[in-house]
Amino acid sequence: MTTAVIAATPQKHLPAWFNIAVLGGAIVLAVAAAQVVNSGVVGVVTFLVLYLSAVSIAGFGVEGKRYGADRLMTSLITGTFIAAVIPLVSLLWTVLVQGWTRMSESGFLTATTFGQSMAGSETGAGHAVVGTLLITGMAALIAVPLGVLTAVYLVEYGSGKLKRAITLMVDIMTGIPSIVAGLFAAAMIPMINQALFGQAQFKNGFAGAIALVVLMTPIVVRNTEEMLRLVPNELREASYALGVTKAGTIIRVVLRTAVSGIISGIFIATARIIGESAPLMITAGTTDFYNYNIFSNQMYTLPVYVYNQYVSGNSAEAWAGALLLILIVLVLNLLARWIAKHFAPKGEK
Repeated sequence: MTTAVIAATPQKHLPAWFNIAVLGGAIVLAVAAAQVVNSGVVGVVTFLVLYLSAVSIAGFGVEGKRYGADRLMTSLITGTFIAAVIPLVSLLWTVLVQGWTRMSESGFLTATTFGQSMAGSETGAGHAVVGTLLITGMAALIAVPLGVLTAVYLVEYGSGKLKRAITLMVDIMTGIPSIVAGLFAAAMIPMINQALFGQAQFKNGFAGAIALVVLMTPIVVRNTEEMLRLVPNELREASYALGVTKAGTIIRVVLRTAVSGIISGIFIATARIIGESAPLMITAGTTDFYNYNIFSNQMYTLPVYVYNQYVSGNSAEAWAGALLLILIVLVLNLLARWIAKHFAPKGEK
């Protein structure tokens, strides 16, 4: 019996460096195109068209339909990721270049805007930094317990119409524009001040904190709710089997297991609200001096500082304030990761 041996045609593949070479060439040509027309959008579109076209033609022509399609989809994912990252990197680089010189000058982190119109006066954003930290801290102090307790109720206790009503309100609050939160606080706080203290102050740091609470609370609720739902029911049942009460189980087992994700969500929510400007313009106002009393008089914040400096034509101060705000958010995110890792249950670190 004769056995026929058919020699298979060897599969051709492009070299390993092909995609990297095409990627580099497409980036160079895209940057050149963006410089010519002075448009970043044109540069991104040019990069995607050149990169995907070159990969598709070479892939299908050399490797065939199957491997060419695989190379095209891999390149599509890589290209879109790079196209999304390029504007972010460009933004961060621009803020760093434009703002570092002014921010690194002595006095910027301690001086105020008092006397900014006078030549030779040392000005800075020190009072805006203090106002941002005080208002954001007060907002977190109110929103975190409110959000966490609401989430615990929805997951562990809630049922019926009350649970559905709370869930609906949380969904509505999630989509509220920030300016509406500012108007709500601006209308509510003066009435409370009038009722309690006999005087209606329309702008102070506490009003700004209340506006941020409206924005922060639904984020904390949603994140905490998801983290609590990830805790296996077997842990709850094991705790009940040992005779632990429901409240004790929630505190010692459920919250302890989910604390890593809850803390991360809290810091993410804080980073989300720290850059709000519209509600703080209405509620907290502006000032040229330090104000450490959040319940009295107006307070300056970094987002409002950046906006006012830009409108006034002080671009260096605006870029420096934006860079400082980005650094504060970066510190919050790094702190969130450290705390989440530190408090994570054993086996999750």
